[in-house]
Amino acid sequence: MSDFPFRPLIEVLPATVPFVGPEAQERARGRPFKARIGANESVFGPSPKAIAAMERAASEVWMYGDPENHDLRAALASHYGIAPGNIVVGEGIDGLFHVAAQLFIEPGVAVVTSEGGYPTFNYQIAGQGGTIHTVPFTDDREDLEGLAAKAREVGARLVYLANPDNPMGTWWDGAAVRHMATELPEGCILCLDEAYIDFAPEGTAPPIDTSDPKILRFRTFSKAYGMAGARIGYAIGAEELIKAFDKVRNHFGVNRIAQAGALAALVDQTYLRDVVARTAAAREQITEIAAQNGLTALPSATNFVAIDCGGDQARAKAILEGLLERDVFVRMPWVAPQNRCIRVSAGTPEDLDLFGKALAEVLREL
Repeated sequence: MSDFPFRPLIEVLPATVPFVGPEAQERARGRPFKARIGANESVFGPSPKAIAAMERAASEVWMYGDPENHDLRAALASHYGIAPGNIVVGEGIDGLFHVAAQLFIEPGVAVVTSEGGYPTFNYQIAGQGGTIHTVPFTDDREDLEGLAAKAREVGARLVYLANPDNPMGTWWDGAAVRHMATELPEGCILCLDEAYIDFAPEGTAPPIDTSDPKILRFRTFSKAYGMAGARIGYAIGAEELIKAFDKVRNHFGVNRIAQAGALAALVDQTYLRDVVARTAAAREQITEIAAQNGLTALPSATNFVAIDCGGDQARAKAILEGLLERDVFVRMPWVAPQNRCIRVSAGTPEDLDLFGKALAEVLREL
């Protein structure tokens, strides 16, 4: 037992983090990676207009950021044709998950998610003492019917779904997601993580209906907008639900530089379309590299591709470790059967050439 007056829950939680960052791995290795294609960042970066806006805002960083995020919320509202009261801005999707957990979770409250899905949501739920129930993936996709059935079985307060999915890159069409939400029990909210929605085919996102109290959507400037390091995202939902975030959120958590960059990035939809096209080309290159090496790439609606390594976790891990030894940073899913794969983020052509060469060398060694 600790000498500090921690909550009882803190005493029993494991001392862990959802991800070990590439920087920590570089420090342990004593050298940098040559290709950083494992964290699903956009190597294409933010819009030049966003960079310019952030450079201008840097001279004003002595001031706190607008705690209401007024201008960005107004721009997002106009972009989606909804009211600003239906939007809350936070420190990336992960920061908003933390607030959602504070709003809804207390010890013993049931939450449903997919086994092996994005771990940070679970991390925040566990931090509030929630009880996590998982449903296996089916055919490398999150099981919509299984998630809804489990939610009814355990009386879940929240259900988490990433669409498109991380770590597999698979997706459901919006109609299926909307139907799944109607199958949830009374008082249950679908936390719909749409971090990768900008890369997905038309119709992947259900139409935004802010009158629906069952869906709380999370989106971000980290992925297609190329601002992962700025930590800025937003949630969309019913006005009463969004208003509750003000009770516990960090009102000064989003800095002025991030707000300015996100606002400029949102306006520059031409640049966004270019990034989406370049990402699609990178996915094709990754798919070709996998095929050239006798491996199979899964279809993806994200900025990464899961590659089936043709074996089990041990084989995938050996390939991943061989790539790391050759200074190529990638990751892999952590739950069977998805852990037969490695996950490769969209990179520049040069990044992917390095990956292709390293992959061929690793497979020859194995």
